[in-house]
Amino acid sequence: MALIWSFLSHLLLLGLLSFLHPFTTTVGSIRVGTVIRKPSPELPIFREAPSFRNGDGCGSQESDIIHVAMTLDVNYLRGTMAAVLSMLQHSTCPENLSFHFLFVHYEPELFSSINSTFPFLNFKIYRFDSKRVQGKISRSIRQALDQPLNYARIYLADIIPTHVRRVIYLDSDIIVVDDVAKLWDVDMEDKVVAAPEYCHANFNKWRKGEYTQKVEEWMAVQKQKRIYQLGSLPPFLLVFAGNIKAVDHRWNQHGLGGDNFEGKCRSLHPGPISLLHWSGKGKPWLRLDSRKPCIVDHLWAPYDLYRSSRHYLEE
Repeated sequence: MALIWSFLSHLLLLGLLSFLHPFTTTVGSIRVGTVIRKPSPELPIFREAPSFRNGDGCGSQESDIIHVAMTLDVNYLRGTMAAVLSMLQHSTCPENLSFHFLFVHYEPELFSSINSTFPFLNFKIYRFDSKRVQGKISRSIRQALDQPLNYARIYLADIIPTHVRRVIYLDSDIIVVDDVAKLWDVDMEDKVVAAPEYCHANFNKWRKGEYTQKVEEWMAVQKQKRIYQLGSLPPFLLVFAGNIKAVDHRWNQHGLGGDNFEGKCRSLHPGPISLLHWSGKGKPWLRLDSRKPCIVDHLWAPYDLYRSSRHYLEE
C-alpha cells in the first residue's frame, strides 16, 4: 500500500550514510559504516544493485528530494530490496530518492546488507519502540498483521524528522513500475491523508488533530469488542474517513498475494498499473522459491536481488 503524509505541507505515504539523531525510545539512527559485519546465516545474501544516476533536468535542492518510508524486517527484507530497486530503476531522478527505514529489533546485519546492496543509496534508519503499541494490538486475520512493526506507520509523524515536509509510506511487498515522482506530485487539496482510492497524509494537520491518539482509541475499542478483521489499516480508515484524497487505483494494484485464508492466486485488476502490491497471504519470493508461483509473481521476479535466486521462470 502507498500512503502520502505531510509534516509542513503534505505527507505522502507511499539513504548518504550518516544519521542525524541519537537513539531514543521511539526514533534512533545509526552510522552504517560502523556496523558492517558478515551476513548472519539467517539473512539472505543479495547481489549489488546497479548504480542509478539522475537524468537531465533533475534538481539538487532540498525541495527536489522525494522521501520514502518503509519498514525493515528480516522476514520481508527480500521484498524491501526488490521494492527499492524497482523505484530506483523507474525513477527519472533516482539520486533524489531518500529512504527512511523503520525497525524494531536491532540487527546490524540488516543495515549493512542495505549498504552493500545499494552502496549509493541515500537512507536513514530509525528505531520504532514496540512498547508504543504494547497492549493495544488485537489478533487479526493473519499473525503477520499483528506484529508491532506493522503499526509503525501510525507513528510516522512522531518518528520522521520535522524538517522532512513529505513522505511516501510503502509496504515491503510492492513493486513500483512507474516514476514515483508522479505519486509524489499528487495535489492533496488540503486533506490529511491521500491514498490510492484507499491512502496520503498532512503531518501538520496530523499532529494538530492528534490523529495518532484517535487511531489508538479505535485500537482500544477493537481490544474490547472485535469490529474489524485486518491489522493496522482499519483504525486508520475509521479515523481518516472523509479526510482522504483519492489517488488513482493504478498506484495500488492490491491483493496479488491472494486470498487471505487460502492464498489462492489472483489476477491483475483492469486498467493501467503503476504499483503492484502483493497484499494477502502469499508473497512472491516464497511462491517462486517453492516453484509454485502465481502468474503475477513473474512480474516481481526481475527485481529480486537475492543472490541464490533460481526462479521457476528461468528454468
